[in-house]
Amino acid sequence: MAAVSRVFGGCRTLMAKAASNAAATGAGAGKEGKGILKTVPVSPTLASFAGENELSRATAVKKVWEYIKGQNLQNPTNRREILCDDKLKTIFDGKDTVGFTEIAKLLSPHFPKSV
Repeated sequence: MAAVSRVFGGCRTLMAKAASNAAATGAGAGKEGKGILKTVPVSPTLASFAGENELSRATAVKKVWEYIKGQNLQNPTNRREILCDDKLKTIFDGKDTVGFTEIAKLLSPHFPKSV
């Protein structure tokens, strides 16, 4: 029994040190997003759709899905297919239907290319 408490006691010590180091370096506080979580300016058409001038890619996809679900635009027989209304056609190059895997690809032109 002493061996078990020694192992878990050591683990608690290591976890306490890790927590104090994270607090000392300020990990998680004030971090700017990177990759798809980085907030960047978007095209005017996407900005008018989302209501914001700067979005992350993840947030843009999330807002599109919220709109699709709210307007009930999924094909009832094939739930992986989205039936675009006029508002979605403005950001999806005028397509009538879009597969759910195409959403990120079709949103890509609305974000500036990295230099």
